[in-house]
Amino acid sequence: MIGLTIDGIHVGDGAELTRIATEGHVAGFVDAVGDHNPIHSDPEYAAATMFGERIAPGIWTAGLISAVIGTRLPGPGTIYLSQDLKFLRPVKLGDAICARVEVVDVTRERNRVRLRTVCTNQRGEDVLVGEALVMPSRTPVRYEEEAAVPWTALPWTWAADGVAAMGVLGLVAMSSAMSWWVHAGK
Repeated sequence: MIGLTIDGIHVGDGAELTRIATEGHVAGFVDAVGDHNPIHSDPEYAAATMFGERIAPGIWTAGLISAVIGTRLPGPGTIYLSQDLKFLRPVKLGDAICARVEVVDVTRERNRVRLRTVCTNQRGEDVLVGEALVMPSRTPVRYEEEAAVPWTALPWTWAADGVAAMGVLGLVAMSSAMSWWVHAGK
């Protein structure tokens, strides 16, 4: 990835990315930010709402816009200054969301770029619209994206994390036992 400077950005430029709102993405986001609203995490509760099922947090969807801005246009090194959002439709688990940004204004003397931001589902329906103001880096930023762990490797990483956690718990237990033994012997 290469972050663009203001000189490489023009009105009409655009970029996008698509992600699927998977159970894992939504659960991870909810856990990361602590948004345990049952509309996102409780199927029984969500079934009784106007949506009839769980929905992704709106800010998860907005986060896709941030990903486009930070990785594609303007790209790495960009500073997010503001974002206006209007949520139009719910994002349900399994929806493929395409987040797009388009340059609508470039203010070179202030190093500012105004972007139209839109997220669309697989049916072509806008689920979120808005506008962002960003400040691209003053120098090109070259950044290598970390390779994602393939989903097939995840059970092995979880197992390794579990083994490591058990090792730490074992050390804590042994330390506690040693501490008791030392203090009891006095």
